[in-house]
This record gives sequence, structure tokens and C-alpha cells, in this order.
Amino acid sequence: MEICKILKEAKTIAVVGISSNPVRTSRMIASFLQDSGYKVVGVNPGKPKIEGMDVYAKLTDIPFKIDIVDVFRKSEDIPQIIPDILALNPKVLWLQLGIWNDEALQPCIEKGITTIQDKCIKIEHYNCF
Repeated sequence: MEICKILKEAKTIAVVGISSNPVRTSRMIASFLQDSGYKVVGVNPGKPKIEGMDVYAKLTDIPFKIDIVDVFRKSEDIPQIIPDILALNPKVLWLQLGIWNDEALQPCIEKGITTIQDKCIKIEHYNCF
């Protein structure tokens, strides 16, 4: 699926690895997405308090449908989140710039989840809107 179509159709985005620190990239991008009209929720086991945004300990704790799961974790950590991705069954699994793991994403691809690797959602958003 084309990236611009994904971003135009998406309504909800979960940001995995969100930081409570407003100058961290994950937090800045989550805020940008929220300001762009998406419903954004954070996922962080420490459940930091973030003003204006719900944060869940795990993906599977989110009680509503997610269109895009945007991941800010190291490439080698991706296999750990795949079971929760498969359970949540989002339309898209997006690994941020510098993050990729072809082998770990295979079950998601087989399930029909669109996967994007090594791309910044904010940059792609600018390219589309």
C-alpha cells in the first residue's frame, strides 16, 4: 500500500517506545502526529505521564483499534513486540528511521499487516500533505 494512502486513511496511531521527555524524538513525533489530527497513544512499560496523551504498558492493553503502530525501539528488540502486534492486528506496522528487522516482520507480513521499515513517519507525512 502506498505510504500517502496509509497516512491519509489512518485515524489512530500507537507510538511504541514513547518518552515522557518532550525533546526525545519519539515524543516530538507523537506530538506532531497528534497536532496533525491523529488520535495518538503511547506504549511504554514505565507508563510515563504525558499531558494530553494516554500511555499504555503494552500494545495489547489498548482497548480500541489501532491503524498504525509506529515503533521507536532498537532493531534487535523488534522480535519481542511481534506477538503483541499480531494480537492487536493493526493495518500497518511502521519501524522508524534506522530500524529494520526483515526476519522478525515475516509473521506480520504473512498475516497481511502492511510493514514499513527504516522510514520516518514525520518526514513521510510532510511528503504527502
